[in-house]
Amino acid sequence: MTDTVTAVARHEFTTLTPEQIYDAWLDPATVRAWGGRNLKGRDPSSAVTRIEIDPRVGGRFLFADIRDGEETEAWGYYRALERPSRIVFTWFTSPEEEEEDNSTVALELATKGSGCVATMSHAMSAEWADYLDQTANAWRGMLKAIEDTLS
Repeated sequence: MTDTVTAVARHEFTTLTPEQIYDAWLDPATVRAWGGRNLKGRDPSSAVTRIEIDPRVGGRFLFADIRDGEETEAWGYYRALERPSRIVFTWFTSPEEEEEDNSTVALELATKGSGCVATMSHAMSAEWADYLDQTANAWRGMLKAIEDTLS
């Protein structure tokens, strides 16, 4: 990737381990639970419609939901799966983004006391620089939803 910017979100889990957070990103039922909680927190009329996960390097995932009466999709491919400390995946919301292949997210997990710290770094084309805060907040919301769902 050239000319990129990176949105960074960090969240501390006081009682959840790196293994629990790692697994929460790869288990379809758990993703549906925390994804639904995250969506409802922003828009009570939204709903998760599909979660598809092929948890292997090169495997594809799809997260789909209904917002404002329209289905939206986000998908990507796993580039690294290093349990329990790291997941790297692409993140696309349109076929054009997938063609450009310039959106990569890294989830880094580190033990801290009886819990862990999760850091999400989303590297994307510099054309999205105005959306860095919004993107970081979206990842933060997902991490918080995982905590609320699993705690």
